[in-house]
Amino acid sequence: MSTLEQYEKPYSRAIVKLLKGTVDRNSTEWQNIANHYQLEIQDYLNQIGLELLVKKDEGFAFVRQYENSEGNTLGLIVRRQIGFEISLVLVVLRQSLEEFDSDPTHIQVDEKFITDSEIRDEVEMFLPDKFNRVKFIKELDGYIKKIVDLGYLREVSKKENETRYQIHRIIKEKVTLDILQDFKIKLQEYVESI
Repeated sequence: MSTLEQYEKPYSRAIVKLLKGTVDRNSTEWQNIANHYQLEIQDYLNQIGLELLVKKDEGFAFVRQYENSEGNTLGLIVRRQIGFEISLVLVVLRQSLEEFDSDPTHIQVDEKFITDSEIRDEVEMFLPDKFNRVKFIKELDGYIKKIVDLGYLREVSKKENETRYQIHRIIKEKVTLDILQDFKIKLQEYVESI
């Protein structure tokens, strides 16, 4: 009879953690991923069509699917479709992180924190005039929760009517500056069309 001990490698748990999502520098597996077994982990992941990306400066690691020349993958990781509203909040968060990183007064600080009311204020500036603002703001907490579930925000504290979040730096990998610019152009086109 086979046992786990027969097959387990020193980096097996790190691979499992990566397959579940982003791994931060404060994780118990960070040293295995970032320093000790990076090549072994990459070799394993290559076999199943995944690429290991380690962002030591940013403090996280994640996997991404390799694509063939036609843009197809092996399909191990499901791509999620997200709606306009969640996309809008993600763009606002990405923009906020970009502004934070560009501000020289934040050189000593790595993390960007934001409250739900700050998110609401930022998002309202992006909403087109004829957009149903009342409905959107009413449902914003649900959109924020979904973004937390996706791993782009991490709840840090909750006081009375305000929740404070940390914007996870993985958002920079998923919502690139090109995507950010494209979204702004499409939003402007949408605003002009209504």
